[in-house]
Amino acid sequence: MRKYIFVSGGVCSSLGKGIAAASLGSLMECRGLSVRMVKIDPYINVDAGTMSPYQHGEVYVTDDGAETDLDLGNYARYTQSPLTRANSITTGQIYQEVIRREREGRYLGRTVQVIPHITDRIKQRIAMVGDQPDVDVTIVEIGGTVGDIESVPFLEAARQMVHELGHHNVIFVHLTLVPETAGGELKTKPTQHSVKEMREIGVQPDILLCRAPVALDEELRRKIALFTNVEMDAVISAYDVQTTIYEIPLVFHAQKLDEIALRKLQMDAPPADLTEWQRVVEVLRDSRRLVTVAVVGKYIELNDSYKSIDEALFHGGIANNVRIQLRKIDSEKLEKADDLDQVFQGVDAILVPGGFGSRGINGMVRTAGYARTRAVPYLGICLGMQVMVIEYARSVLGFEDADSTEFAPETEHPVVSLLEEQVNIKNYGGTMRLGANDSRLLPHSIIRSLYGREIIRERHRHRYEVSNQFREQLHDAGLLVTAVTPDDSLVESVEWRGHPWGIGVQFHPEFQSKPVATHPLFAGLIAAACASRSSRNPGESSFREDESAEVIPAAASAES
Repeated sequence: MRKYIFVSGGVCSSLGKGIAAASLGSLMECRGLSVRMVKIDPYINVDAGTMSPYQHGEVYVTDDGAETDLDLGNYARYTQSPLTRANSITTGQIYQEVIRREREGRYLGRTVQVIPHITDRIKQRIAMVGDQPDVDVTIVEIGGTVGDIESVPFLEAARQMVHELGHHNVIFVHLTLVPETAGGELKTKPTQHSVKEMREIGVQPDILLCRAPVALDEELRRKIALFTNVEMDAVISAYDVQTTIYEIPLVFHAQKLDEIALRKLQMDAPPADLTEWQRVVEVLRDSRRLVTVAVVGKYIELNDSYKSIDEALFHGGIANNVRIQLRKIDSEKLEKADDLDQVFQGVDAILVPGGFGSRGINGMVRTAGYARTRAVPYLGICLGMQVMVIEYARSVLGFEDADSTEFAPETEHPVVSLLEEQVNIKNYGGTMRLGANDSRLLPHSIIRSLYGREIIRERHRHRYEVSNQFREQLHDAGLLVTAVTPDDSLVESVEWRGHPWGIGVQFHPEFQSKPVATHPLFAGLIAAACASRSSRNPGESSFREDESAEVIPAAASAES
């Protein structure tokens, strides 16, 4: 019989359901179980592809080209669960599928209703993910907050699954808030009301994860258990960790979350082996060597806009036994900055991520030029590679109007242009070059030495590419083309000739990096940052902390 764990949230959003679900999944895998992860988003959008990063954070892309919620990135970093478009469910998808079936006459003239037709389709989509003989547990995160009207059909579908499959096959983990008042007292009333709302729709939580700034004492846990009808040992303290979010599986395991869940599901599993997570935490906690990486982007105001990139940089630190300090810089502000030396003072490496639209582009171009001429290690991802090309064409080839047709359609030197298959596309949802594609790495390049092989497979999300019209000129002038598609039709990576470490890639390597398996590009960037810092500060025994940087030790809050 299939086993399901539903993870819901109460009181308010952004408590960390994604991290909690991913941590539980990692604990199950550490016990030798096979896990599948599902994220339900109760918005009407079909997917996250057309949503602004300011609305919903980054868009995470799967191998099969699905544009999904950023929590799938959490699942990818914490677990080995394969992720495809099937693992992301939205209200828009469900209603679209049901309406299509109704138009095709699949319901034989019956009135189509939320119950049973919408809830049946939700259950079918959930079951599809774990419908393989080797899958032991499917963990389903229900987005939003209990009490919101948008989440009701999904909670109802989950309630029905308990009725149909039995309570020993379906359990509920509810994440809720225990806030601290001005006087320092922790209040349980919001948690009580949240569980009450769950029970009003027919769901009794089996396990409570109580988000609080500090660990709950025994008296508070007993009080919560009494008022929520949850066993006391199943009231888990999800307190703020001080080192890294990768400590959360250890925190939950210490409170026997995985053991309690397995007991309620009537499952047996070997003891958990948390060696890898312990090593990750030790590096991030104990390392006294610090390097500063500047992330120059368009959506800096919202931390989650570059979630996977931030985490991949921390993974690079783990691989090099150093801690990472992020200095986040709004590219728009760099367009008129007088002194870039002052802006980037103390920076050991620079990363320019992807993005869309013309705002802040010239700030990114100036950043690429600064990194090139000052020999600062640089990684450009997607748009970050394209601005390398634009800057080089302007500064070295002398094409003053060189640009992308995305920003300057009438330029005489369109060094970056729209993909041919994108020319007549009017629908912006799910129509870019999306998902995993092969690239061929050329010999005698830094990127080839990092990967150690000729053919790689990375995920893409873009409409514009380096123009083949100017490819040979750029290469001959010193912007080396170092990776191409297998048929040699598209540029996939460039490097600055003679630069210690300056790489741009058209794909998104951050989506495949894990704390226990750092992506080679991020490991290489941080290694180059360490070398750069050591060369500027010979004899420095430990790297000093940069007070102007935003010190985020792997996003130390449990919030997501």
